[in-house]
This record gives sequence, C-alpha cells and structure tokens, in this order.
Amino acid sequence: MDVPHTVTTALDDRSVAGKRCLEAGAGVGNATAGLLANGADRVYAVTNDRDHARTTRRRVAEAGVGVDDGGDRNDDTGDRLTVLEADLRAVPLPDGSVDVITAHGLCNVLDPAALSAVAEEFSRVAAPGAQLVVDDYDPPPDDAAIGELFAVENAASELARGRPALTFYPAAFLRRFFVGHGWEFERERTLLEPVPWTESHVSAHVERAASTAAKCPDEPGDALAATARRLKSEIESESVGRMYGLAFRLPD
Repeated sequence: MDVPHTVTTALDDRSVAGKRCLEAGAGVGNATAGLLANGADRVYAVTNDRDHARTTRRRVAEAGVGVDDGGDRNDDTGDRLTVLEADLRAVPLPDGSVDVITAHGLCNVLDPAALSAVAEEFSRVAAPGAQLVVDDYDPPPDDAAIGELFAVENAASELARGRPALTFYPAAFLRRFFVGHGWEFERERTLLEPVPWTESHVSAHVERAASTAAKCPDEPGDALAATARRLKSEIESESVGRMYGLAFRLPD
C-alpha cells in the first residue's frame, strides 16, 4: 500500500507494531495504510461516509490484507482491518480497547462541539498508556486565496446547516485541548510547509461550496455559488500554510 509521506512522518516515532489501533475518520484510508504498514495487529477504521468506507476496504484488500466487514469481528480470522461505518461521537468499541488512535486531517472538519464529543470518545476507548496522533492544519494566512474559498464554503454551510464546514485549529490550541482531556503532550512536528492545495483540492472545495449553497435561500445561495466558481478560476492551485503533527500519550 502506498502511504503518504505525511502519514509516514507522523508515525515514524510511534510504537505501532502489534498494537490495536483506531483510525478516526478514515477518509480514503491513508492512516489505516500507515498503521498496517507499521505492523499494527488490528486497525479499526471508523467513518460515517459510506464511499470512504468502501474506498478504505478496497484499498487494503487490493494490498492483500484481510478485511473484516465489521459485522462479526473475530480476531482469530487473521484479518487485520475492520471498517466501521459509525459516528465518531459514539465509537462502537469497548472502553479501553485501543492502544493507538490517529486523527489524520480530522479536526478541521469538526466544529468545536463535535470536537469535544469526539475527544471524549478518544479518552473512553483508549487503553492506559495509549498513544494519540493528531495531524491537522494551521489556519491559512490572512492573505491566502484558498482561505477566501474556505470562508465561502463555511458561509454556505452556516446558512444551510447552521454550522461551519471547516474549522482550522492552531496547533497550540489542539495541544492545550487534548491535554485538557487527560492526554500528556509528547511532541509537535511539521508535516508540510507550505501545504500544496492542488487544482483537485480546489475543485473539490468549490463543488462542496456550490452544492451546499444550492440548499440556501436563492439570492445568497446563488451569490455564494458564483463566488466559489470565480475563485476556482482565480486560484487554480496555491501552496500556503502548514500541516502539523501532534503526539500524546494517555497516562498509565
């Protein structure tokens, strides 16, 4: 399995071999791939997105690693991955059941209330001495064009759903936040600087902004969709900002 260098860098000083791991917010399975490549005994990849669940299962299966569909988990089968379609605010795992938790690019899609609920679940499912790896993005610089696109996406989401689509938490904030939830801080490192927001990234955020704007009242929704499409042609791609990695440990 190909593992992005951001995941490799985030995990290269973590003890993963033989551990029970949780990838929180599986996405396309980047951290799952990294955990399995580092010798994890079992990975539980949790996502509430069915397409992401399918992608993670397919990606790992194509690499020849056994995949459990999550219906009847049996650690004696030799399967090393279970993909669970579930809300991270109610992780379907027992208390103290995992040794390593990864949140790779997760926190920026959680508003503060959701972040607090998810953090409580991390503390619940973590075994004493467990490791937590949080990889995310500092807020874009004020003069970054991509930041304007994110603002449009958030405005559409606030109008349509009453909550932001994206919240970029500074590394210092998440460090204090997880310490406040009982984790001991171990280290911070830079994973990407600048962050390459490619044409495909820009297009994906434009489409999300436009589709959300379509659910808003006509006049403001039309204006937000038009602004998002204008920004697509103006930005194309941009390298700006920083992706960071934080590591914590739960006291024994």
